[in-house]
Amino acid sequence: MSTPPAAVVLSELQQATLQRLVDTFAPEVAREDDPTGFWARRGSDLGVDAAIAQQLGSGAVPEDQVEGVRQLLDALAAQGFDNAPQEVREAILHGFMDADPAALGGLSGLRALTFLLFYAIPDPATGKNPNWEAIGYPGPRAVPPSPEDAPKTIPVTRPSGAGADLELVADVVVVGSGSGGGVIAGKLAGAGKDVVVLEAGGYYNESDFNQLELWAYQNLYRAGGLAQTAEGQIALMTGANLGGGSTVNWTNCLRTYDWVREEWENVHELEGLAGAEYDRHLDEVSARIGVTDACSDANGPNQRLLDGAAKLGIDGRVITRNADPDRYDADLAGLMGFGDVSGAKLGTLKTYLQDAADAGARFVVNCRVERVLVENDRATGVEGTYVDAEGVTARVTVRAPTVVVAAGALDTPALLLRSGIGGPAAGDYLRLHPATAVNGIYDEGQKAWWGAPQSALSMEYNNLQDGYGYLVETSHASPGVSGSSVPWETGEQHKADMARSSISSALVFLIRDRGHGRVTVDDAGNPVHLYPFSDGVDLANFRHGLRTMALMHEAAGAQEIVTLHRKRLHWSRSSGESIDDFAARVIAAPLTPFEHATFSLHHMGSARMGKDPKTSVAGPFGELHDVGGVWIGDASAFPTASGTNPMLTTMALAHRTAEAIAAS
Repeated sequence: MSTPPAAVVLSELQQATLQRLVDTFAPEVAREDDPTGFWARRGSDLGVDAAIAQQLGSGAVPEDQVEGVRQLLDALAAQGFDNAPQEVREAILHGFMDADPAALGGLSGLRALTFLLFYAIPDPATGKNPNWEAIGYPGPRAVPPSPEDAPKTIPVTRPSGAGADLELVADVVVVGSGSGGGVIAGKLAGAGKDVVVLEAGGYYNESDFNQLELWAYQNLYRAGGLAQTAEGQIALMTGANLGGGSTVNWTNCLRTYDWVREEWENVHELEGLAGAEYDRHLDEVSARIGVTDACSDANGPNQRLLDGAAKLGIDGRVITRNADPDRYDADLAGLMGFGDVSGAKLGTLKTYLQDAADAGARFVVNCRVERVLVENDRATGVEGTYVDAEGVTARVTVRAPTVVVAAGALDTPALLLRSGIGGPAAGDYLRLHPATAVNGIYDEGQKAWWGAPQSALSMEYNNLQDGYGYLVETSHASPGVSGSSVPWETGEQHKADMARSSISSALVFLIRDRGHGRVTVDDAGNPVHLYPFSDGVDLANFRHGLRTMALMHEAAGAQEIVTLHRKRLHWSRSSGESIDDFAARVIAAPLTPFEHATFSLHHMGSARMGKDPKTSVAGPFGELHDVGGVWIGDASAFPTASGTNPMLTTMALAHRTAEAIAAS
């Protein structure tokens, strides 16, 4: 079945203004030396404006947001935007963004989408983006193996046809297949339970992984990788595929901090977290997913982190990763965020989900679960909708006395709220590990696309105050995300910054957030993620992290440093400004919505475990306080933020919960 054409939602004038807007963000710049055509290439030359219009008409964008774009384009046109020269158009945009918060939000979104497409959309003929050569990004470096050479080894169950309901009966139904749900499915199926796994995303493996950024966001990530908090302050990225986040994450395997374990046991009464019993769960999971330090080669950014830490006399260390040394290929590892074509990544797809399949579990992909079925305060199953890539739609019902909700901390509480279960804390205490990057420009190539995205980190400031602090790490090389994050003051400046990508290294940090947000649902039952980034300790730690990364770059030899504030903050070694003075400017700069690029790849705590039903959703082992047989099986069960990349903690807690379910 072919995809229906997008509706026409913009007038001819609005479409013309959108084209001028795209070409203002990514304009033609006169340069004599332009062998690849990068400087002359406009956004509309790659069809960016048409792609944005198609997205607006696809039905995926809420109507109120589409109407906001229409009004914004009309307002720009009324200012003479369409016929003004580049410099005037840039001034008009800055005036709008400085004067009107609504315009700032709208233009920030359109700017980010413009650059995501401009630097990531592939040419149909070559499979590569024409801007990659100029920015030093090599793009895909392996032809995916054929389905015969890399077969999909997990059988999936599908409806018999359009409109044909799918009804299954099982002992356990697991909603979600990521780091939590995958572990629980594998352990319970191995214990002899009849398990059905429902996954909202599709099933992809090495034969599908073409190493293209846009393809990955559209097929492997939740909401196409474009979600953000309701305030617009934090971008939200998480996996949505069979294997969940473990298919697209960067394989950083960090054990839960001792002080976090003690807090969870002593304050939230999670039994056994502080001692040997939880160590056993960590050890068993680590063994199953092959945690090793044998595949932690340092690319430029990771080496700069280690160099900077050594020069400053602070902690710097090599991390351990879940990878198969026999299949690991450093040249391919750098693109693992788009799916690991080498097959070396040992996420749940390769481990616990395969264990479940081998033990007879059944899998339904492309299935969004809408409601947990409850009778007499006991679980009886779930209901959902199956929609595949061909447009086949069917109702799915699984009857089971045990329901594991492991849809991720952005969606698990929404499922509980739609079902009217979970109690007053359902959706509350959402933690996000707010994160950002600071870019350093060096004298030599950094090869950020080579080797694992994260192979080094610094824990120097992980406990600045009462267990709260931050980690310094590195990032995946993603030209579209980089383009959307690099500050834009002028089209020429943005292109100049991007042209130096090959000699740039991004250091990132994430804070363990003390403050929290909340997940609610709108009238249609869709999740809404509220997160006021305003806690005093969190903001202080965030600014401390920005300062530290500037100091680390300078110590590692960076010639220039650029932050991700909207109003570009730049330091040059040749400027004469001290690094401390620059750091003071960075600390003073605003962090309010749309004034600074802030991200979250770790989502936790929105259906947390604890003893008190007023402040927690589930008991100390994961079963809901108010409904028997419903268990929380993902990072939403965390009582607080972990402060570390959460995969290993999620898996260990899920391992613990699986044993509790098996014994119940």
